[in-house]
Amino acid sequence: MTPAAGAPVVRARGVTVARGGAEVVRDADLEVAAGEVVVLLGPNGAGKSTLLAAIAGLLPLAGGTIERRGRVAAALQAPALANRTAAANVEAALAWWGVPRAQRAERARAALRTIGARGLADRPARTLSGGEARRVHLARALALEADALLLDEPFAGLDAPTRADLLYDAASALRDARRATLVVVHDRAEAWALADRVMVMLDGRIASSGTPASVFGDPPSPQVAAFVGFVGRLEEPHAVRLFRPQDVTLDPDGPLRARVTRLVPTEDGVRVEVALDAGHLVALVPVPGPRLGEEVRVRLLGGVRFARDRVERA
Repeated sequence: MTPAAGAPVVRARGVTVARGGAEVVRDADLEVAAGEVVVLLGPNGAGKSTLLAAIAGLLPLAGGTIERRGRVAAALQAPALANRTAAANVEAALAWWGVPRAQRAERARAALRTIGARGLADRPARTLSGGEARRVHLARALALEADALLLDEPFAGLDAPTRADLLYDAASALRDARRATLVVVHDRAEAWALADRVMVMLDGRIASSGTPASVFGDPPSPQVAAFVGFVGRLEEPHAVRLFRPQDVTLDPDGPLRARVTRLVPTEDGVRVEVALDAGHLVALVPVPGPRLGEEVRVRLLGGVRFARDRVERA
C-alpha cells in the first residue's frame, strides 16, 4: 500500500554505523515523509553517504534502528550504465524491480521525459556525456516508482552549466506526493533548489534540521553557521556575532567604519573582505568595487549571535 501524503516512509532512530572499526555515523535520527524532499547536507567525510547507504539497507548498523514502509530505491553516485541504449538501461532496472515486460518501455520513456532526457532514449550509453549519463541514472531510479527514493550526490562531477540544468529539471521531477525522497548533497545551492527540509551533518552527527530558510538563516550552533557560510565575525562584550556576505552592505552612510583588506573577483561582482576594530566581515558588491586599503562604511542586516564560549569551542 502506498503511504499517504505526510506519513513517515523512512525513519532512523539512534543510528550508528562503523566502517573499518571507526564510527562514521553517530546516533543519527532522521525521518522522511511521503511527499517530502529532504536534503542531507554536509562537508566531505561527514558521513552523509554512509547514512544513506545504511538507510538503503546496504550497510549494517552498529546501533539504532531503521524503519521502512513500502519499497525503497537507491541511486548511488556512479551512474554505471550498461553498454546498451539509455531506454534499455532504464528498462533493465524495471525488469530487476519486477515490472511486467509490457509496461517497461512506456515507463522507461516516461521517466526519461520527466528528467529532460527524452531525446537520449535511443542513444547508446557509451555516447553519453557525464551530464547525460546522470540524467539516465536518475530516470532509472524515478521509473521504479518506489515509496522512498534515496539519491547520493546526483549532481557530482558536473561542470557548472550542466549541473545547473540538471538541478533545475530535478527540482520538479523529484516532487511526488506519493514518494519520500532523501538526497545527499554538499552544496548549499543544491539544497536551496531541492529541499522542503534540510538536515546538516557534521562529523557523523545530525547537527541541524529545518527548512532551508531556518537552517541557512538562523543556524543553531557556531559549527553549523560556519558550514553554511557565516564567514564574518564581530566581537561583543559577552558574545560573538557571525555574518554571511548577504548580511553585509557597503554603504557610505553606514554606521561602521572598516578598511578593505582583500578583493576577490567573482562571476557576479567582487568579494570584499574588510577589517573593523571588532573583527572582520565579507561583502559581495558589483564591479569595480572599492580599492584595496580603502576606508569604507558598513551597514549590517541580519547575522546570528552566540555566547563567546560556544564560538571558542567550535
